[in-house]
Amino acid sequence: MNLLGIDFGEKKIGLALATGPLAEPIGIIDIRNWELGIKRICQEQEIEKIILGISEGKMAEKTKKFAQELGEIIGLPIEFQDETLTTNEAVAKMREIGKRVKDEDAISAALILQAYLDKSV
Repeated sequence: MNLLGIDFGEKKIGLALATGPLAEPIGIIDIRNWELGIKRICQEQEIEKIILGISEGKMAEKTKKFAQELGEIIGLPIEFQDETLTTNEAVAKMREIGKRVKDEDAISAALILQAYLDKSV
Protein backbone atom coordinates (compact mmCIF):
# COMPACT_ATOMS: atom_id res chain seq x y z
CA MET A 1 0.00 0.00 0.00
CA ASN A 2 1.39 3.42 -0.94
CA LEU A 3 1.18 5.82 1.98
CA LEU A 4 1.90 9.53 2.29
CA GLY A 5 3.10 10.82 5.66
CA ILE A 6 2.49 14.47 6.49
CA ASP A 7 4.01 16.68 9.16
CA PHE A 8 1.68 19.69 9.12
CA GLY A 9 3.08 23.07 10.10
CA GLU A 10 1.83 26.62 9.94
CA LYS A 11 4.49 27.65 7.38
CA LYS A 12 5.52 24.41 5.69
CA ILE A 13 4.48 20.80 5.37
CA GLY A 14 6.90 17.88 5.53
CA LEU A 15 6.18 14.88 3.33
CA ALA A 16 7.27 11.24 3.41
CA LEU A 17 6.44 8.21 1.30
CA ALA A 18 6.16 4.51 2.06
CA THR A 19 5.64 1.91 -0.64
CA GLY A 20 6.73 -0.91 1.65
CA PRO A 21 7.87 -1.30 5.27
CA LEU A 22 10.12 1.80 5.34
CA ALA A 23 9.21 5.49 5.27
CA GLU A 24 11.37 7.87 3.26
CA PRO A 25 11.37 11.68 3.46
CA ILE A 26 10.49 13.18 0.07
CA GLY A 27 10.42 16.92 0.69
CA ILE A 28 8.75 20.02 1.98
CA ILE A 29 6.01 22.17 0.47
CA ASP A 30 4.99 25.69 1.36
CA ILE A 31 1.70 26.02 3.23
CA ARG A 32 0.47 28.59 0.68
CA ASN A 33 0.19 26.10 -2.19
CA TRP A 34 -0.18 22.77 -0.44
CA GLU A 35 -3.30 21.72 -2.36
CA LEU A 36 -1.58 21.36 -5.74
CA GLY A 37 1.59 19.86 -4.27
CA ILE A 38 -0.13 17.17 -2.27
CA LYS A 39 -2.63 16.40 -5.04
CA ARG A 40 0.23 15.94 -7.55
CA ILE A 41 2.20 13.65 -5.22
CA CYS A 42 -0.89 11.56 -4.46
CA GLN A 43 -1.53 11.07 -8.18
CA GLU A 44 2.10 10.44 -9.18
CA GLN A 45 2.77 8.01 -6.33
CA GLU A 46 -0.68 6.37 -6.44
CA ILE A 47 -1.22 7.11 -2.75
CA GLU A 48 -3.95 5.04 -1.12
CA LYS A 49 -3.95 6.56 2.39
CA ILE A 50 -2.55 9.62 4.15
CA ILE A 51 -0.99 9.44 7.61
CA LEU A 52 -1.12 12.84 9.29
CA GLY A 53 0.90 13.64 12.39
CA ILE A 54 -1.09 15.18 15.22
CA SER A 55 0.08 16.76 18.46
CA GLU A 56 -1.87 18.31 21.32
CA GLY A 57 -3.50 21.62 22.17
CA LYS A 58 -4.04 24.43 19.68
CA MET A 59 -1.88 22.80 17.02
CA ALA A 60 -4.05 19.67 17.19
CA GLU A 61 -7.11 21.80 16.37
CA LYS A 62 -5.32 23.37 13.39
CA THR A 63 -4.23 19.93 12.23
CA LYS A 64 -7.80 18.61 12.41
CA LYS A 65 -9.02 21.57 10.35
CA PHE A 66 -6.25 20.90 7.81
CA ALA A 67 -7.25 17.20 7.73
CA GLN A 68 -10.84 18.13 6.94
CA GLU A 69 -9.77 20.38 4.04
CA LEU A 70 -7.28 17.78 2.84
CA GLY A 71 -9.93 15.06 2.85
CA GLU A 72 -12.32 17.21 0.83
CA ILE A 73 -9.68 18.11 -1.76
CA ILE A 74 -7.80 14.81 -2.05
CA GLY A 75 -10.59 12.33 -1.33
CA LEU A 76 -8.36 9.73 0.32
CA PRO A 77 -8.64 8.13 3.75
CA ILE A 78 -6.68 10.00 6.43
CA GLU A 79 -5.45 8.53 9.71
CA PHE A 80 -3.83 10.42 12.57
CA GLN A 81 -0.54 9.37 14.13
CA ASP A 82 0.88 10.89 17.31
CA GLU A 83 3.76 13.19 16.40
CA THR A 84 4.90 14.20 19.86
CA LEU A 85 8.57 15.22 19.74
CA THR A 86 9.16 14.05 16.15
CA THR A 87 10.70 17.40 15.13
CA ASN A 88 13.13 17.21 18.07
CA GLU A 89 13.98 13.64 17.14
CA ALA A 90 14.47 14.62 13.49
CA VAL A 91 16.84 17.47 14.40
CA ALA A 92 18.82 15.18 16.73
CA LYS A 93 19.15 12.50 14.02
CA MET A 94 20.33 15.03 11.45
CA ARG A 95 22.95 16.44 13.83
CA GLU A 96 24.05 12.90 14.64
CA ILE A 97 24.88 12.22 10.99
CA GLY A 98 26.37 15.67 10.48
CA LYS A 99 23.69 17.13 8.19
CA ARG A 100 22.57 20.73 8.28
CA VAL A 101 19.16 21.03 9.86
CA LYS A 102 16.85 22.34 7.14
CA ASP A 103 14.69 19.38 6.14
CA GLU A 104 13.49 18.52 9.63
CA ASP A 105 9.85 18.65 8.52
CA ALA A 106 10.39 15.95 5.89
CA ILE A 107 12.36 13.84 8.39
CA SER A 108 9.54 14.36 10.92
CA ALA A 109 7.01 13.20 8.32
CA ALA A 110 9.10 10.06 7.79
CA LEU A 111 9.25 9.43 11.56
CA ILE A 112 5.47 9.86 11.82
CA LEU A 113 4.88 7.50 8.92
CA GLN A 114 7.42 4.96 10.22
CA ALA A 115 5.70 4.94 13.64
CA TYR A 116 2.41 4.21 11.86
CA LEU A 117 3.99 1.42 9.81
CA ASP A 118 5.66 -0.11 12.87
CA LYS A 119 2.42 -0.28 14.86
CA SER A 120 0.53 -1.70 11.87
CA VAL A 121 2.76 -4.77 11.54
